[in-house]
Amino acid sequence: MELQLALDLVNISEAKEVVQEVQEYIDIVEIGTPVVINEGLKAVKEIKEAFPSLKVLADLKIMDAGAYEVMKASEAGASIITILGATDDSTIKGAVEEAKKQGTQILVDMINVKNLEQRAKEVDALGVDYICVHTGYDLQAEGETPFDHLQTIKRVVKTAKTAVAGGIKLNTLPEIVQSQPDLVIVGGGITSEKDKRNVAEEMKKVVKQATLV
Repeated sequence: MELQLALDLVNISEAKEVVQEVQEYIDIVEIGTPVVINEGLKAVKEIKEAFPSLKVLADLKIMDAGAYEVMKASEAGASIITILGATDDSTIKGAVEEAKKQGTQILVDMINVKNLEQRAKEVDALGVDYICVHTGYDLQAEGETPFDHLQTIKRVVKTAKTAVAGGIKLNTLPEIVQSQPDLVIVGGGITSEKDKRNVAEEMKKVVKQATLV
């Protein structure tokens, strides 16, 4: 089980400061969609250059031109690239084929997918590396959590690894890890805390403990 830090509301220099503080307790740094929009793929490149031992995920949320966008993110240093589960199978297939050429991985973000169980089965058959249940910011504000959705995909996904994102904090992490996702994605649960290093350390302990179960 790995721990991913999602960086959404920062610029490149701020991102470097946060990662510097918590790097020994995380496995993957996510360059979030807002950062990619504001800074471009150079954010991926600079974080990878600054922290070569960490994997970098480019949260592009690809909806079209899968192969091309995966190629560009891979060239920038991304190890994992996201594509939306709501897109066409052909876009996902193109992304998967290009990722294999590049030696990178594809994470399918299931945000706003209506028939989660059915679509998870379909996406799993397309050869993706991760399938992620994701409760977005707007739904988090309405009180939704990704916990039930995680249990759904854990039940039906046979090949891909599973990931979970959406409002996860230190006090909700123990419940999340009970379902044994392969990847836990935390954003504000670390970045909004005053002592980021301490929270990241505690989260890593919870993840490690769950891995040993």
